[in-house]
Amino acid sequence: MSEQSKSHSTSPETLVYEIRVRGHLSDQWQSWFEGMIIELEADGTSRLYGSLADQVALHGLLRKVRDVGLPLISVNAVQ
Repeated sequence: MSEQSKSHSTSPETLVYEIRVRGHLSDQWQSWFEGMIIELEADGTSRLYGSLADQVALHGLLRKVRDVGLPLISVNAVQ
């Protein structure tokens, strides 16, 4: 493995994600969704916004969305 590959594989890359779900979530869900900021949109959706350490964390968060039965609208990396 090259030095560049080693440094890239061991350095954490935090990305900011925006996840939209149908329905309005209360602030009580913020701790359940790993501290993501919850914003309520006028169109009846909720926007979960915040940084996650990696793809594993993203998939874990999406699993929680699925587990509580929230209809997923979109997932976007914004950084």
